[in-house]
Amino acid sequence: MSQIPERVLVQAHLAAKQVAPLTTAEEADYKARIRSALLARDAVLVAHYYTDPVLQALAEETGGCVSDSLEMARFGKEHPASTLVVAGVRFMGETSKILSPEKQVLMPTLEATCSLDIGCPIEEFSAFCDQHPDRTVVVYANTSAAVKARADWVVTSSCALEIVGHLMDKGEKIIWAPDQHLGNYIQRETGADMLLWEGSCIVHEEFKAKALLDLKAVYPDAAILVHPESPMSVVELADVVGSTSQLIKATQTLPNPTFIVATDRGIFYKMQQGAPGKLLIEAPTAGSGATCRSCAHCPWMAMNTLPALLQSLEQGTNEILVPEHLVPQAVKPLERMLEFTRQARLNAVGNA
Repeated sequence: MSQIPERVLVQAHLAAKQVAPLTTAEEADYKARIRSALLARDAVLVAHYYTDPVLQALAEETGGCVSDSLEMARFGKEHPASTLVVAGVRFMGETSKILSPEKQVLMPTLEATCSLDIGCPIEEFSAFCDQHPDRTVVVYANTSAAVKARADWVVTSSCALEIVGHLMDKGEKIIWAPDQHLGNYIQRETGADMLLWEGSCIVHEEFKAKALLDLKAVYPDAAILVHPESPMSVVELADVVGSTSQLIKATQTLPNPTFIVATDRGIFYKMQQGAPGKLLIEAPTAGSGATCRSCAHCPWMAMNTLPALLQSLEQGTNEILVPEHLVPQAVKPLERMLEFTRQARLNAVGNA
C-alpha cells in the first residue's frame, strides 16, 4: 500500500503558506465581488467545517451551506442552483459532481487534495479488492471517484458506525478503506469482520495521547472531543468520539465549560457560534516547535481563499469533471448512503 510522498506534503504546506493575508478593506471587496459573482452564475457556495472561517461565514451569508461532507453532498444535490462552488478538498467536489452531473461544479483550487485520497490509488485498491471477492467494499468519502466506483458503499464519519453495523447484522464481511484509525474504531465498536487499508489523515494522526493527558491535567474540567480518524490511544481518552457535526453538537449539549478538541481547528468557527460561552482548546499535535506537518489544520483546506474563489467564479476555472464512465458506478454507493441516512432520520423522527 502506497505511502504519501513527503514531497507532496511539503508542496502542499508551501502553497498554503504563500498566501498573503488580506487587509480588512481587501477582504470586504472580495466578499462583495463574490456575492455578485454567485448571483451572476446562479451559484451557491458550500463550505466544509475545516475551511477558513471567512469562507464559512460567506457561505452562510449567501444562502449556502457550512457542514460536513455528508451534508455538503446532500445540500448540493437538493439545491436548485445550476452551479455549485465547493470550498473544501477535491473529493468533495467530485462527490458533488457525481450526485449532480447536470450541474457545473467549481472549486477555489483543484490542488486541494487529501492524504487519505492520495494514499488509496485505484490500481492498488482494486487489486486488493480482487483478492477478497467475498467481501463487501466500504470506502470512506475521502476517496477518489474511481475508488468510489469500485465500492459497494460510501460512508462518512457521521454514518459509518450505523452502516457497518447494518452490514454486519446481515452477515457481511467488509473491506474498509482508506483510514485505518477510523476503521479500527468502527471495528472495535461493532465487532465487524473488517480488512483495513492502511491510510491515515495527516492532521488527525498527529494528535498525541501523552500530550493530551498533560493538557487535561491543566484543564481537569474539560471534555475531550476526538474525531475517530485519530489514533486509538487518543480515541481512548475521549469523552465524545464523533464526526465534525457530532463534535459541534457536543459543545452545545455537554455542561463542561472547556473543551479540548482533537480535530482540525477550522471547526472552531461553528463551535464558537453554537456555544459562545465555552473555552475551546486545540488538542496537542506532534509539533513541539515546528516539527508537525499539519499543526491541527489541513494544509490543503488552507488553499481555499477568497481570491481563488473569486477567480473561479468570474472565469469559470477549476471546474470539477468526472469521467462519464465512472459516474454510473460511483453514484450507486453514494445513493445507498444517502438513502440509508434518510431512512435513519425518518425512523428517529418516528420514534421520538
